[in-house]
Amino acid sequence: MAGPPAWLFALSSFRQVKIPPDVDQPAKLRFYHCVYTLMEILAKNLKHLGIVGEHTFIRLITEGLPACRDSQLFIKDLHFDGVPVRIYLPREPSASKRRGVIFFHGGCGIFGSIRSHERICRYIARKSDSVVVSVGYHLAPEHKYPAQTLECLTATVHFLKTAETYGVDPARIIVCGDSVGGAYTASVCQELGHRTDITKICAQVLIYPFLQALNFNLPSYQQNAAVAFLSRERTVHFILKYLDKDCSLKEPILAGSHVPESINLKYRKWINPDLISDVFKPGYKPPLPTLFLPQVHEEVQELFEPWFSPLLAEDAVVCPLPDTCIVTCEHDVLRDDGLLYKKRLEDNNVRVTWHHVEKGFHSVMGFFGYGIFSFPSSSTIVNHAVDFIKGY
Repeated sequence: MAGPPAWLFALSSFRQVKIPPDVDQPAKLRFYHCVYTLMEILAKNLKHLGIVGEHTFIRLITEGLPACRDSQLFIKDLHFDGVPVRIYLPREPSASKRRGVIFFHGGCGIFGSIRSHERICRYIARKSDSVVVSVGYHLAPEHKYPAQTLECLTATVHFLKTAETYGVDPARIIVCGDSVGGAYTASVCQELGHRTDITKICAQVLIYPFLQALNFNLPSYQQNAAVAFLSRERTVHFILKYLDKDCSLKEPILAGSHVPESINLKYRKWINPDLISDVFKPGYKPPLPTLFLPQVHEEVQELFEPWFSPLLAEDAVVCPLPDTCIVTCEHDVLRDDGLLYKKRLEDNNVRVTWHHVEKGFHSVMGFFGYGIFSFPSSSTIVNHAVDFIKGY
């Protein structure tokens, strides 16, 4: 095989990645990052050899281990209007109708599955005594955007209409998601906010959500540019993979050359480092002005749609949103997306519960339920979600 050996790339990545000293268990995180980097390299080599597709291999290794049987839950795989779902129902009889939780998993819209978030959904069902529906939306790039958002919307509407079949009070349904699943959660709640033909969503939980693709130079992107798992460059790389675009667009998008001045001016009131507390901006340096490239803008029109970037929704859409829980992590490029959405919601008189996990990093919740292989922040985040859900 031409070029330097795979281990050399892995060693370079191992040395260059930024592992903050105050992150959860830094040595463990560095080890996991190195393993993941090796798996990425192996995936690329297997694709080059024509053995298996890169996405297929990464999906296999990020599925997680199968969970053991759970004696406290009935677990069943179903389809809601053609969308695969797994439903978790507490076995213990309830004197009244339970609350329902719809869960959208993360994974950049390319990876992740019902199985990868199995332990999380089981825990939520048990600890909050809720009926949980985990949505197995079809992944990109095989299924083109916005298929993922549409399937999440379809599954949600179906559950709202059929909730009583599963012993759920339709007025007590909460939508929850992590990472891109948080984006789907925000989009679904925005879409359903003005619907009068179905019961309203009563609350939403956004766990380190992705919410905008205009500005990749916010303080959190600068501070965490090289942090493990989701670096600044990887974020845009995965966006382009998700949309099935040419990855050569990555550098101009990182620089902001995809955004015309008119759009920057329009959304400056919502996406602006000045709206973020100085506590989160140590060492922040405003980026230098960049040249607008119309051809790049034309290639990525999807980035400016509220379905892709929920932070761009108009106030009339944000105003009727339900009570919201937002969880952000300090060592996460997406931290400021959550902070800016928190402000938008509060400015529109939406009640917000906010938790900031000082030692957390992006994707840490995915390690939940693996004992000594997990991180303290994994449990912290899931328990924040459970405590919020139990209030409805």
